[in-house]
Amino acid sequence: MPQPALLARDIVRALGGRRVLDGVSLTASPGHRIGLIGENGVGKSTLLRVLAGVDEPDAGSVTRPGDLGFLHQEMPFDAGSTIAAVLDDALREAREDLTELERLGEELARVPEDDPGHAELLDTYGRRLEQAQDRESWDADRRAALVLDGLGLGTLGHERTLGSLSGGQRGRLALAALLVRRPSALLLDEPTNHLDDTAAAFLEEQVRGLPGTVVIASHDRAFLDAVCTDLIDLDPAVDGPVRYGGNYSAYLAHKRAERERWERRYAEEQEELEELRQSAGVTAHRVAPDRGRTDNEKMGYGHRAGRVQNQISRRVRNATRRLEELERTQVAEPPRPLRFAAGELAARAEEGPQPLVALRDVRVPGRLALDALEVSATDRLLVTGGNGAGKSTLLAVLAGRLPAEGEVRRRRRLTVGLLTQDTVFDRPERTVRDTYELSLGPARAEKVPLGSLGLLHEADLDKPVGGLSVGQRRRLALALLVARPPHLLLLDEPTNHLSPTLCDELEAALGTGPGAIVLASHDRWLRRRWQGREIRLEPGSGQRDNTAAARSRS
Repeated sequence: MPQPALLARDIVRALGGRRVLDGVSLTASPGHRIGLIGENGVGKSTLLRVLAGVDEPDAGSVTRPGDLGFLHQEMPFDAGSTIAAVLDDALREAREDLTELERLGEELARVPEDDPGHAELLDTYGRRLEQAQDRESWDADRRAALVLDGLGLGTLGHERTLGSLSGGQRGRLALAALLVRRPSALLLDEPTNHLDDTAAAFLEEQVRGLPGTVVIASHDRAFLDAVCTDLIDLDPAVDGPVRYGGNYSAYLAHKRAERERWERRYAEEQEELEELRQSAGVTAHRVAPDRGRTDNEKMGYGHRAGRVQNQISRRVRNATRRLEELERTQVAEPPRPLRFAAGELAARAEEGPQPLVALRDVRVPGRLALDALEVSATDRLLVTGGNGAGKSTLLAVLAGRLPAEGEVRRRRRLTVGLLTQDTVFDRPERTVRDTYELSLGPARAEKVPLGSLGLLHEADLDKPVGGLSVGQRRRLALALLVARPPHLLLLDEPTNHLSPTLCDELEAALGTGPGAIVLASHDRWLRRRWQGREIRLEPGSGQRDNTAAARSRS
């Protein structure tokens, strides 16, 4: 039984008076795993919500399979529901398949082959059998246990209520329920958030094995590279959103070439427009009816002058016709893309033999156990480890925001900046521009204009902070840090919710300049390319220093 496709035609969706989606079309056939990429705020999550039917488009239409699954759709369970209830719901369709196959099989055994209803009954049995095979219904219970274990939930008792789980655990449970169901179309919004390496690799394997359609909005470049058969770039392009065949690595090369073609075509058309305007204006002047003859023309032959005038008139008409056509069909000017343009991410500290921060036998009960760590004045340190290993806790201790047992020594007059995972602003009604100026002070905001950092578009600066996407709020928080670089910059999952392009540019900036930078990250793409020092935290067992391994990679 062929899997149904997911189709969207000319989708228009406006939010806050702005067209977020403007005529977007999408054909997602079974077997295709399509990644949605683009700058923060271009409409990736909005498109997923429209495809899922959570939001209605202002114009256009969507045709979707009946058993579509959407990761960010709220699970229909309250806080008092148990993990067992979630699993029972996820397994319901598979169990219905098996119950119905058993019933149909028994009925087929009773109905003779020459009975008029036998053929229809056999067809119904065949279609249900194919559906059960697609869902792997016979293996559903074993698959449920495998999925829970693969996403790091295998040790949780099924009697646990949703209210007792962390936000990350609830997100992984919602993802597990979808993987157990195996719907015909699966929509995933940032599915690798809250996943460690093992869980992310498991998810990749599961997604690649789905027979139906998958559409993914993700900032995770390694995940996009591993699972996608196609990528749709929602950033502005000459002919609207562009679909690229292949994974993220293939997209990078195509994207650069596409941008160069657009810029070249725009420049050529503008040059031709200028020539046509000049040509039409000059030749029109030469055939103007009220222009008197020059002395030279009075001495010419009248019939030849008339023929020349006719030729000029024809050229005017041709130039004018081409000018009108080109003005009507010319490509838009390529918008200036955001380019991360911060200079120094961290500031140079005073010279001295002592480290910026030194930790000895540091303990935060239940969250962190660290024997020793020193951060030098020019350190580049990557902190890795699974969920619950204490990465965020370590950054909070380094920043002085969390008290800890043991010895914590900092240099005098040390300035520290921390980008946390959850970006919250006290006054969400304030505009981006006002928030930036009030946080930094007028003098510093004028010296380092927000627009100069390449993190937010000019059109977004007068929006209220509360109206920004999660990624845009993280960009603003990052801007506030790098506009006044601290001696020690601490970044907690800095690539979460950021566009792949900005992630690439941020990575490039991390390796240069003075000052010290410590970041905690699960981003496999970033970690593969990391050239600095690395420590890995192990839950409940301190840390492992990977300095030697990091150096060998460089």
